[in-house]
Amino acid sequence: MKTVNLTVGQALVRFLDNQYVSYDGVETKFVEGVFTIFGHGFVLGLGQALEEDPGQLKVFQGRNEQGMAHAAAGFAKQNNRRKIIACASSIGPGAANMVTAVADATANSLPLLVFTGDTYATRQPDPVLQQVEQPWDLNLTTSDAFRPVSRYWDRISRPEQLMTAMINAMRVLTDPELTGGVCISLPQDVQGERYDWPEEFLQKRVMRITRRIPCEEEINDAVEIIMKKKKPLVIVGGGVRYSESGTAVTAFCEKFNIPYAETQSGKSATSGSNRFNLGGLGVTGNLSANMVAREADVIIGVGTKLSDFTTGSKELFANPDVDFVWINVSRYHGMKMNGTPIVGDAGVSMVLLTKKLGNKGYVSGYTTEIEDAKKAWNEEMDRITHTVYDENYKPLIKAMEPGVLEEFKKVTGGVITQTGAIGLIREKIEKDAVICAASGSLPGDLQRMWTTEEKDSYNMEYGYSCMGWEIAAAFGAKLARPHKQVYAMVGDGAFMMLHSELATSLQEKKKIIVLLFDNCGFGCINNLQMSNGIGSLATMFRYRDEKDRLEGELIPTDFAMIARGYGCKGYTATTMKELEEALEKAKKDEVSVLIDIKAMPKTMTDGYLSWWNVGLGDSSTNPKIHEAFKNRMEHLEHAGKF
Repeated sequence: MKTVNLTVGQALVRFLDNQYVSYDGVETKFVEGVFTIFGHGFVLGLGQALEEDPGQLKVFQGRNEQGMAHAAAGFAKQNNRRKIIACASSIGPGAANMVTAVADATANSLPLLVFTGDTYATRQPDPVLQQVEQPWDLNLTTSDAFRPVSRYWDRISRPEQLMTAMINAMRVLTDPELTGGVCISLPQDVQGERYDWPEEFLQKRVMRITRRIPCEEEINDAVEIIMKKKKPLVIVGGGVRYSESGTAVTAFCEKFNIPYAETQSGKSATSGSNRFNLGGLGVTGNLSANMVAREADVIIGVGTKLSDFTTGSKELFANPDVDFVWINVSRYHGMKMNGTPIVGDAGVSMVLLTKKLGNKGYVSGYTTEIEDAKKAWNEEMDRITHTVYDENYKPLIKAMEPGVLEEFKKVTGGVITQTGAIGLIREKIEKDAVICAASGSLPGDLQRMWTTEEKDSYNMEYGYSCMGWEIAAAFGAKLARPHKQVYAMVGDGAFMMLHSELATSLQEKKKIIVLLFDNCGFGCINNLQMSNGIGSLATMFRYRDEKDRLEGELIPTDFAMIARGYGCKGYTATTMKELEEALEKAKKDEVSVLIDIKAMPKTMTDGYLSWWNVGLGDSSTNPKIHEAFKNRMEHLEHAGKF
């Protein structure tokens, strides 16, 4: 057996540089590069190897470990999970900063590979700088915090362990069912140890991402159920996007006259203008999709994990005779809500299901219901898109503090409605632009209001609803699609939490446009708070007042100035005209741009025929809370599906 004598760090770099994937016969390099923020935990081990000979791997300098890992996940998502950028951090706080991003990737089934620097395997220098000592277990380090949020976790305490660890890491990262966060812990001393590596380990390796073929019995079970039903509804989930099966799904719906609705991950897998596409479904869904969902007698979910936002906390599908068919590569997801599973690739499964139902002459019982539902939503869309703030303004969100709109106008000068801004942005930006978002009220507005014609143009993270994903992921998406315009749509609260990779976008000369919606607070949670009878507490950005409460005046922030401080272009829009002008300028600018949109509080969309189960208690002297709790219990009576 031929061997090559290298350090662990050198062997790891060479291994990563030789990983490829093959999907539908197309072979691509899997690892694009490595994001790093060098620290003592790996700068002299893995860092040395990257500096001396990175091969074809690009080295990216992050600004925040969580941010760079979000950027890597956004890159992987935009590449439909067939390319990744690995992330490497130091021991201690550098590693801990990535825990959130790894959890986010696992929740969203996105391949994210992170390497954490760790304490010495020999333990001789303990406690080293940044080490967290646990007297009852000297094996525990910060890296162990990744165990519950990773799909695969391993620690390399001897050089030869790297081989099985990395083969298993690639197995998980390229598996459509298991993929998510993968953490490999690298003790500082082990990174620099030499070993005679088999050449086979370091040579080119092609991992085949295959389309799993479902068994015929499960297809037959589904056919038997659907044949008895008149009003099916298909749910298009992220599995449709990642398997690139949108054509198979739309062909199925068109053949059998079946409407379909989209999850956040499924949006842009198919054409938004398809006559059977009802748009977003569930708690953040629109009127048309939820109207049809409430009457449907069979739900056919394709590639969805059935989050509570998709199912309306299992209350949305209100037909007492409703049955469920779940098409998924994961049997775990396929068995949810007592559904009938088809375990297999979304595209292959839909083709086989289409053939079987076609042979039996199936056709749905819909007459005008699909068109009627879409017409109702189009009328509502026209209303909320053209809603402006004036003396006749009627709030879209009913629960609000008295005088908050007038106060916001006085403090910021802003008179833009959030729904109006989204309508204008959709009209004015490039038709093939990619948008990224993740948290707050924007995901709800976008799932309802945003239509996509360009495939994979909607890069939304909502499995973890992670504040801070937006700008980092937009940068990652831009790395994946450098010739497309990429927009990050982010609230003021999420921007304050994490926007460091805006500077990295400048460094890499990868222009992104940040559309920041400033409503002086965590508006989405303020809505949840007040709609359940609770007063506004610590959700709006207010000064502490003379009574020692967070009830003083709203705090204005010049976000455009912050962006200009980094070297970006920065614009402020207080009116729709100013927003339109800023959008046109941003298209022509050559560096990253931030548009500070002063969007009035409570001007986002509200729910449509959906309900969300949140943990409200009934022990209160406030009658509004009692009423909200009563409403919750009434909904729970209809949400008994397990």
